[in-house]
Amino acid sequence: MMDPKQLDDLARRLSAAMPKGVQVLQEDLQRSMRATLEAGLSRLDLVTREEFDIQAAVLARSRAKLETLEARVAELEEAARAAKT
Repeated sequence: MMDPKQLDDLARRLSAAMPKGVQVLQEDLQRSMRATLEAGLSRLDLVTREEFDIQAAVLARSRAKLETLEARVAELEEAARAAKT
């Protein structure tokens, strides 16, 4: 798969090589498409990458704590069983 930065660079170079009339049409089309995409995306319940990363870190810490607590409960259950015998 091609790197998105390379695709952007290629698109810019191709755009610059187009005749002026086509470039104006392309700019109008890009603005229109961008506005349409922004409007569509604004209606979705999306989070920013930063918010996602923060929540992923919170989840990772919670999982680690849960694993620690599960191990501790297992130890205590084993100790309780051993004490009964």
